[in-house]
Amino acid sequence: MTVVLFAGYFVLLLILGVFARLRSRPGHEDFFLARRRLGPLVLLLTLAATNFSSFTVFGFAGAGYRLGYSYYPIMAFGTGFMALTFLLLGIPAHRAAKAQGAITPPELIGLRFENRALHLAYLLVMVVFTLPYLALQPMGAGYMLNALFGLPYAAGAGLVVFVGLGYVLLAGMRGDAWTDFLQGLVMLAGLAVLFGATVKALGGFALVNNDLLANQGELFSRPGGGNFFTPQVWFSYLFLWFVCDPMFPQLFQRFFAARDEKALKMAALFYPLVTGVLFFFPVALGVMAHKVLPGIEGTKTDQILPLLVNKSLPGFFSGVLTVCGIAALMSTMDSQLLTLSSMLVRDIRVLLGKPAEGSKPLHFLVVVILALIGLFLALRPWGTILQIATETFTGLAVLFPVTVAAAYWQKANPWAGFAAIVTGEVLVVLYHFKLLPSFGFLAVVPVVVVVSGILIGGSFLLPARGLKPWVTGGRIKWWQVAPFFVIFVLSLDFYNWHRPRPVVLGLPLWLWFHFLLIGLLFWVMVFVLRAGKKERGSAIGSGAETLFDEHYAPGEGD
Repeated sequence: MTVVLFAGYFVLLLILGVFARLRSRPGHEDFFLARRRLGPLVLLLTLAATNFSSFTVFGFAGAGYRLGYSYYPIMAFGTGFMALTFLLLGIPAHRAAKAQGAITPPELIGLRFENRALHLAYLLVMVVFTLPYLALQPMGAGYMLNALFGLPYAAGAGLVVFVGLGYVLLAGMRGDAWTDFLQGLVMLAGLAVLFGATVKALGGFALVNNDLLANQGELFSRPGGGNFFTPQVWFSYLFLWFVCDPMFPQLFQRFFAARDEKALKMAALFYPLVTGVLFFFPVALGVMAHKVLPGIEGTKTDQILPLLVNKSLPGFFSGVLTVCGIAALMSTMDSQLLTLSSMLVRDIRVLLGKPAEGSKPLHFLVVVILALIGLFLALRPWGTILQIATETFTGLAVLFPVTVAAAYWQKANPWAGFAAIVTGEVLVVLYHFKLLPSFGFLAVVPVVVVVSGILIGGSFLLPARGLKPWVTGGRIKWWQVAPFFVIFVLSLDFYNWHRPRPVVLGLPLWLWFHFLLIGLLFWVMVFVLRAGKKERGSAIGSGAETLFDEHYAPGEGD
């Protein structure tokens, strides 16, 4: 049964790729952006599925096993809060890319600053720091298939790479988005089924948690297992997701593929709810695994979910986990392959002064080479999924200040941006080798502070002239930002440290507080978007506009 589910799922993905291929048209805009026609529901699920990878399923379960429930809010609230950047950066980038015909994030930066050095630096950072993250996907597949079926690690990793290659080469972004839609639903349903079955097999959720609380209380409080979450580290992770996630090139490029701004707003609105529900399952499963699998350490904790399913549930559920895990990792891997290939094909040609559109055989060759590089890196993992992901994310976060400046600051100097990026990546390397003090924070905090200082200082000394930011007419008002700032401050609930009790339905009260914050984030998003729409309605004819208002280019009409 498990093999049938596994094989059938792969066949279904390839069939979707074939159907998407039938609707394809020539050109980069179709292959890499699906003609910029992704509607609200497909955009939401492809953004979610693209961002939720093997790190989400296997890394979260492993972190839940090592750190406890404290890992849930740092990921669920932190990633949900990041959806604010869909409005702050996604809408301006969408407008600018559509107006200028940009296909890739580095290309849009190059058009904004008109500086080849900055364009190249932005491109190299996105490629270099996405490749290790690409490797996490076959890593997750290798761990899962080895633990569930005894398949050699390398064979499992290679299998998903070659299937993913199939539908990426068939239909580009359209096939990617259609399969992501399916895989996002499969991921959510599969994790929910595994959670429910495990709870039943172990005798009940509250019973398991109360037993663990009596013996391993650190799993129910912060700083969590191993005293991992100090206040500085807690703040650092919330900061990291906000400045890093929108810099994932595969996520950034989807801003360009949106049908309109309404699609981006709907994605921003519902994204926190998706993360709030989905992220709880793997973390809780990781915590509950202590009940049947004590004493697991190191990189083996990344295999805790398949080990738990194998030990606690009937064979059918191994098939469910397989399909769920494959959905998570392939929905990210295919997007990374597509976006990386678009940058390497298109941006390098632009930087060399050649026409942006390359031949199709060249696209295919680049995709294959990238897939093989990711597979090669996966065959020699150098840490846990969380360790690799955190360092990769820090490298991408260096790009955030320059991207914000591209959106909003007319005087941002491109050479200051170039110097900021180069300095930032040097700092990332120095922090990797522990050669600089971090003052208790993750490296991303001092790195982004220094990068921002260089960019701002250089731009004040030598302000750019004749360059226009992505946002020229719209503006952000205080009431659109202040509620989000308040919610972020509330998430820094350091007064709850070392408090595993009181417990409600098997979960500590501080965790229920974070469930409440995620719900509040949704309703604040509703308020801001509705208020912006009403304000635009009352200001029609006056020329007033806020950033979150609907924007229409000349000739598009109402």
